[in-house]
Amino acid sequence: MRQIRALRVAAVAAGIALMATGCGATGKSSTDSTTTGAAAGPLTNLQIMVPNTAGGGYDTTARVAAKVLEDEKIATNPEVFNLAGAGGTVGLARIVNEKGNGDLTMLMGLGVVGASYTNKSESKLTATTPLAKLIEEPGAIMVSKDSPYKTIDDLVTAWKADPGSISVGGGSSPGGPDHLLPMQLAGAVGIDATKVNFVSYDGGGDLLPAILGNKVGFAASGAGEYLQQIESGAVRVLATSGEKRLEGVDAPTLKESNIDLVFTNWRGIVAPPGITDADKATLIAALEKMHGTAAWKEALKTNSWSDAFITGTEFESFLAEQDKRVADVLTKLGLA
Repeated sequence: MRQIRALRVAAVAAGIALMATGCGATGKSSTDSTTTGAAAGPLTNLQIMVPNTAGGGYDTTARVAAKVLEDEKIATNPEVFNLAGAGGTVGLARIVNEKGNGDLTMLMGLGVVGASYTNKSESKLTATTPLAKLIEEPGAIMVSKDSPYKTIDDLVTAWKADPGSISVGGGSSPGGPDHLLPMQLAGAVGIDATKVNFVSYDGGGDLLPAILGNKVGFAASGAGEYLQQIESGAVRVLATSGEKRLEGVDAPTLKESNIDLVFTNWRGIVAPPGITDADKATLIAALEKMHGTAAWKEALKTNSWSDAFITGTEFESFLAEQDKRVADVLTKLGLA
């Protein structure tokens, strides 16, 4: 079901930057607490939970990862399932409450970090067991093929003339990437963000019909979720927010368009709290194997994702930093 909320939010400075004996998934035992020497053989009983609707970025990433894990015989029949709601915090509560479950993981990212604060969730990502950051991707400013805006300059001109009259759709809750990107874009082009009309959808799968049906003036989200519609011409990308152009997407960057803004989103995977060191090591080892395959490298290219792979302690530190930054930003916005 679609969850839509119209929000008028306070401005943030344009310079704010967020990128961003075990018997679990293998059924084998190991006393090693690092990835070296983790239990051999394919994972069994692995579940990857997606905390929003099918068709969005988390869902796509999880299903691509599961396919590579299975095709490369790193995991046997990994299960991907969706548990949507409250910007990802229903799934977050599930993962936090599954303490010690070495079979369960969750695909997540910046959007869940923000939703944990704006939805006043008692569960926080810092309570999970971080496994790996997988990818980064720039955002895209998109409209339907029938939109009157043919270029980013067309959009900005109309938006500046009457900010409140143009709704901005995003597939994340406040504090997530699809919210932060248009807020920072507003600041970069001189728009008072308190006048911006942001409409939140529960994932890219819910946002897509709104774009195609002209229910929003424009959308801010990751282009990788909409490549099929972009290639067919049903969705037009006006600009992307990375340092470089996206391969296969015929659109300039914001910087090329004389808008001083670079913004990237990220996604990773976590496990419940309290899993054994052996289960943690086994799961990380499997993800490292996946990351090293030609199939994963091809998936990165196909989906316009940037390789951002880090694991274990490094990812834990990154996640803690992102959690603090998002909390600080949302506090300034009055949303946390």
